Amino acid sequence: MAPSNAALRLSIAIPAALIGGALISQYVFGLYPCEMCMWQRWPHYGAIFLGVAASALYPRPLANYLVFGAALAILTSGLIGGFHAGVEYGWWEGITSCAANIAAGDDLLGSIMNAPLVRCDVAPWTLFGISLAGFNFLLSVGGAMIIMGLLAMGRKDAGNG
Repeated sequence: MAPSNAALRLSIAIPAALIGGALISQYVFGLYPCEMCMWQRWPHYGAIFLGVAASALYPRPLANYLVFGAALAILTSGLIGGFHAGVEYGWWEGITSCAANIAAGDDLLGSIMNAPLVRCDVAPWTLFGISLAGFNFLLSVGGAMIIMGLLAMGRKDAGNG
């Protein structure tokens, strides 16, 4: 039984849109990521890989497992985002290290000294009081649940057919 087209498309579209937004915020608007921001990106990259692999195997049954794996990766990113948002809102303690982006070049020490320090416990941007990590939590967890629901409906329909 093959995954639904909607689940397959969402398994690629959701993480691609969230990664695209993160990269635009970084390279266009100068919102450099902290270490926990980077942690949230890796599962999305994995989800994109799994979604593309599922689309290459579609409509074979293995595609279902890959789409489900993509949904789990998206959920993982969302849960990391939820933890990160909690750190930003001061609900709990976060990690102690922060990220600094270092420009490539000849003067490594100068690059290190001039690199922006990005704190994990400070939201660099919010909309309606929700940080980027908070939006990742909401969109990723919600998206993963939708994908899993679509997969479950496909299994239910296949059992009735």
